[in-house]
Amino acid sequence: MAYKPLDAKTAVDYLKGRAAVKDILPPNEEYIANELGDGNLNLLFIVTSRTNPEHTVVVKQALPYLRVAGDSWPLTLDRIVFETEALLLYNELVPGLVPRVYDHDYEMSLVVMENLRHHEVMRKALVRHKRFPKFAEHISTFMANTLFFTSDMYLSSIDKKQLQEKFINPHLRKLQEDFVFTNPFMDSPENNWNPLINDLAREVRSNAELKASIVRLKEAYMAHAQALIHSDLHTGSIMLNREDTRVIDPEFAFMGPIAFDVAALLENLILNYASQFVHIPNPDERRDYQEYLLDTIRETWDSFASKFSRLWIENNSGDLMPSKYWDFPGGDRAFTQFRHRYIQDLLRDMGGFGGVKMLRRMLGIVSVWDITSISDPTKRALAERFVISMGKRWILESPSINSVEDLIAIVREEGAKINA
Repeated sequence: MAYKPLDAKTAVDYLKGRAAVKDILPPNEEYIANELGDGNLNLLFIVTSRTNPEHTVVVKQALPYLRVAGDSWPLTLDRIVFETEALLLYNELVPGLVPRVYDHDYEMSLVVMENLRHHEVMRKALVRHKRFPKFAEHISTFMANTLFFTSDMYLSSIDKKQLQEKFINPHLRKLQEDFVFTNPFMDSPENNWNPLINDLAREVRSNAELKASIVRLKEAYMAHAQALIHSDLHTGSIMLNREDTRVIDPEFAFMGPIAFDVAALLENLILNYASQFVHIPNPDERRDYQEYLLDTIRETWDSFASKFSRLWIENNSGDLMPSKYWDFPGGDRAFTQFRHRYIQDLLRDMGGFGGVKMLRRMLGIVSVWDITSISDPTKRALAERFVISMGKRWILESPSINSVEDLIAIVREEGAKINA
């Protein structure tokens, strides 16, 4: 059928005619749909049986414009294709770490998937100081598997280029290029920031060394097609509970730099760390929770690096450097050294990308609920100033870092300056 935006009534009517969901939504039951209405890009409906809450799905439909900016900002409907295809591939690579896909309709620009009704959005849970003991293990597995098995270390050159062609995703890439790497760092009408940090906004936008570093990172984002990246892997794109973790919303997926996904995730933990200077008034409780966040950053990076390296050792089948390439006296040692340097470069790239994303959240079109939920502008500015200091240092110092502990040390140094 021709594209038409759904509403709460037509979403239910639409699903009645879809054979692919009849086992999940038995046709003899009555259903209701609720539209969440809090996304930046899309329509999102939760459809549930009135009599059996287990009979439920999520319907996600793209709109022909950027929802956060209004219909004056047109946007391609094809993004649902990239999201669906990424979810289908993720279900092969990391089953159980993403929602199941039940149905999709590219003419209607929608996908029907599992309702994670026993999970919550990680961002809001962290603001409430919740802890998730299995998260680092789960998310490091997600990143290691999805990034390694779509890279040149595993794939043949032809398979890699075919994947690159499939996930070209030019329009949403352009959105990230503008809103992450460019517009926040110059005068642009959609930028939005707290007037109480005007001095920092001006300083960032006139810092030649910083902006040159950001341009180099933007070039890497645009040109380094290392693996299929989620490209929007923040705590708002993760739903979880204490036992289970799921990654959602991969509509920005494309073949890009591996470190960008890791950076997006860890940078969002830093944003939450910053927000706790206000959200947790008691200094002992705050210090304890912030240490939990730093432990999560450390465990996530260390687990990711270890898993990625192990996958490489066990599955070195790609055309980048097949096993025979290292078949010479001393080859095993040379391979180990190369692998170590490669992962070290990922760490440094991660620091740079993470810093850019911290700055853009404070100065661009879209901030994060961790920070915007602080209603007092003066208190919010305290957290924002910390984030901007962090972002600048992660960018400028990333070429010289040698371990994740170096990045954590920057967090501690800047945090010690805060008098909350």
